[in-house]
Amino acid sequence: MTRRYGAVPCFGGGGVPLAGSAFVRFQAVMSFQGADAVPLHEVPEAVLTRLSQLRPPLCGLALDRPRIMGILNVTPDSFSDGGDLATVQAAVARAQAMAADILDIGGESTRPGAQAVGVADEIARVAPVIRALRDAGITTPISIDTRKAAVAEAALDAGADIVNDVSAFRYDPELADLVAERGVPVCLMHSKGDPATMQDAPRYDDVVAEVLDHLAERMAFAAARGIARDRMIVDPGIGFAKTQAHNLALLAHLPWLHDLGVAVLLGASRKKFIGTIGGAEMAKDRMSGSVAVALHGAAMGVQILRVHDVAETAQALALWQAINAPVCAG
Repeated sequence: MTRRYGAVPCFGGGGVPLAGSAFVRFQAVMSFQGADAVPLHEVPEAVLTRLSQLRPPLCGLALDRPRIMGILNVTPDSFSDGGDLATVQAAVARAQAMAADILDIGGESTRPGAQAVGVADEIARVAPVIRALRDAGITTPISIDTRKAAVAEAALDAGADIVNDVSAFRYDPELADLVAERGVPVCLMHSKGDPATMQDAPRYDDVVAEVLDHLAERMAFAAARGIARDRMIVDPGIGFAKTQAHNLALLAHLPWLHDLGVAVLLGASRKKFIGTIGGAEMAKDRMSGSVAVALHGAAMGVQILRVHDVAETAQALALWQAINAPVCAG
């Protein structure tokens, strides 16, 4: 098993920026394999560079602060907002109201138990919306949430900028070739199995180590297909083939994801564990808990927060940044 390292964030000044963050610093490094924290002057230069280096801009967005990816599902069966955006006009109106840094558009639900959607149906859901967004003058970077090369191609042709693949090219390896050919950023997420069966008693010997190793392997696969490392993003896949305990372990160890040396996306918004812990049975009642998890992600140096509640998350982040900016600047 590959040795992984995580930063130890500090909250009183000092240290160096975590992944180039203007709001999070770290002052020691710890090996995931259980070694004691090591002060920065004893950390190997390669490890320190991976953990501290600012990640490249994403579609012109500097990643020195958390960016909000607003979820725009044009599906009838998504777990939280399925059917809310039944028309192209409704989707455009929602996007205009969101004021997110990135818009993530999906035409196939990947919630637990969801069934696959045919390529033609998925394209018919997402491509007209993306085209309408561009026709409406919306210049916000658009991410297409799909596992399929044909859908991603139609979305990119319609005006999308990023590919977000929950299968990390396991479902359709040809998607990697398309991403390489177009030179667009891609998010590689950890998952096991498929949405229909992924929550059937998922098991890990060590969920954090296995997720890290899986993501490193998918990054190597992507690189072998011609995708530049500086165009890769990783996502631990909260809620995908994971129990509540698995989710909490990954959230507690988010700094270890920075050892992969690329931008990190966290998508935990409104997921079941938030409702279970916070006492909110309905997904739409989990906004407060979702914001709490997003702020934890920000404090762990996560660069992209994928959320349903954009305005509420943005307000919370504005306060969090105002509090932490003077400390990090000093």
